[in-house]
Amino acid sequence: MQAKREYRDRDEAEVAVLDALVDRSEEGMTVFELRSGVDVDIDIDDLETALADLKEAGLIDVENDDEAMRIYPDDRVVPEPTNDDDEDGPSILDRLREKLGF
Repeated sequence: MQAKREYRDRDEAEVAVLDALVDRSEEGMTVFELRSGVDVDIDIDDLETALADLKEAGLIDVENDDEAMRIYPDDRVVPEPTNDDDEDGPSILDRLREKLGF
């Protein structure tokens, strides 16, 4: 899943961080998980800069409890779930079977 469109006009590293965080919005990510989980190749300095800029903009939340520091996307960055996974409708496989007469 990607961050909302209105937050995608940022630096490439920032968008990559937001996208990675949105994918794991419930459990958050550590800095090490972010470093390996972003889709673009960024070095640690670019990652730190992106995190600082996103924190300053209020687009990420950082929790540092008794465990390792975890970073979460702000709720406004996470898109609403779509009904693509609606279990009430027929699946693609069901529709293919119907078309083919099985």
